[in-house]
Amino acid sequence: MASTAAKRFLEEIMSSTAWPVYSPFAHEHYGKGRAEGIAEGKAEGKAEGKAEGLAEGEIEALLTVLDARGLTVSGEARARITSCTDLAQVEEWIRRAVTATSLDDLFV
Repeated sequence: MASTAAKRFLEEIMSSTAWPVYSPFAHEHYGKGRAEGIAEGKAEGKAEGKAEGLAEGEIEALLTVLDARGLTVSGEARARITSCTDLAQVEEWIRRAVTATSLDDLFV
């Protein structure tokens, strides 16, 4: 069994803000894992941001094509288009918009 002094010392370590990085060994390895986690999180966030930006750009392109072709986009159709998260679907709508004579042609 540990002495009372040793127990208090260990309790201090565990309750301090430095835990679990109290020792140089723990600090080194905790720091590495933390840095790797931060880097991974940034990479995932960047990829998600790029995908969202690409989808938003494609949606804007679709709305621009429809406007240029003189097709009126109703509020319902605009909501359907802007809420779409399937990039392949938006790209298909862009292809259809090039020759569509009405929004019915778009949403076939």
